[in-house]
Amino acid sequence: MNSPIHLNALRAFEASARHKSFSAASKELNVTPAAVGQLVRTLEEYLGFSLFHRQISGNTRLIPTEQAEMALTDIRAGFDKLKQGFDKLKQGGTSRILTVTVSPAFAAKWLLPRIDKFQELYPDTDVRLDTNLKAVDFIENGIDIGVRYGRGIWTGLVAEKLMDEEVFPVCSPAFYQEHHDKLESPVQLLELPLIHDLSMEQHVDFATWDKWLHCNKITKENTKRGLKINNSAAVLQAAIDGQGVALARSVMTHDDLKAGRLIRLYPELQCASVLAYYVVYREESQSLAKLSAFRDWLKQEAKNH
Repeated sequence: MNSPIHLNALRAFEASARHKSFSAASKELNVTPAAVGQLVRTLEEYLGFSLFHRQISGNTRLIPTEQAEMALTDIRAGFDKLKQGFDKLKQGGTSRILTVTVSPAFAAKWLLPRIDKFQELYPDTDVRLDTNLKAVDFIENGIDIGVRYGRGIWTGLVAEKLMDEEVFPVCSPAFYQEHHDKLESPVQLLELPLIHDLSMEQHVDFATWDKWLHCNKITKENTKRGLKINNSAAVLQAAIDGQGVALARSVMTHDDLKAGRLIRLYPELQCASVLAYYVVYREESQSLAKLSAFRDWLKQEAKNH
C-alpha cells in the first residue's frame, strides 16, 4: 500500500462521510471536489468495494455503507493520534510559542493587566492568546493551556482550580452620588437600571440578578429589564460609564474596585458563585516546561489576587 496516497484518501473519505458531500469536504481540505472524489475512488479501488451510497434528492448526499461506518470510528481515532504525535514532535523542538486560550473578558480584565510579569520572568517564551467565548478543541486549535470558567469538568482535559468567585452589585462613584438615596437598601435596586451579563446565560449555574436576589432572600420582581450585554468586560465598562448597576464577578472586577472605578454595594451581603476558574491542559502536555511555568505563574498570581 502506498501510504502517503492512501493516507490522503482516508482523510478525504473521513471528511466526505462527516460532511456527506464531496463539495463540503473539498472546502475543508482546500482541494477541488473532483480531487476529493478521485481520492475516495482510489481508496475504493484498492479495497475492492464502495464506501458510499449516493442518495440523490435535489443535492447528492453521501451515505457511508455499513462497513464504512464501522471503520470511521477507528479512522478518526487514528487521525487524532497522528495529530497528537505531530504536536509532540513540535513540542520537542525549539518552539518558543505558548498558545493560551481564555475568554475575551478574562483576557481584558485579569490576564492582560498581569501578563507582562510572566514575560519578564520568561522572556524567551512568546505568549499567543486565543480569545474565544466558546470552549475550543485543544488539538484542533494547537492550544497548550487555558483558563476556563465552570464546574471543572471538560472532556479530555486536566482541570486545576485557580480561583473561586463571588458575585455582588457594583456601580460607578458618579452613579452612586446621583442615586445614593435609592441605594440605601438592596430592595431599592429594582427601581434602578440593572445591567445584565448574558455571556454565559445558557449555563444553568451562571450568576444572574434573580439568583443574587434569591441568595440574599430579597423579593424579586421585574428584574429582566435593563441593559443586556454578552461580554462580562463590557458589562463592567457600562457600569463604569454610569449606565446602571451591574452584577459583578469578583475576579473580573478586582482591578476596577481597587482603582476606584467601581464601588461594591452592600458588602455585608455575600453570594458565592458555584462556578470557578480552572487552569486546563491536556494530560500528555503537562511535562512541557513552558506549560508548567505558565501554570505555576497563574497560580501564584491568583494567590496574590
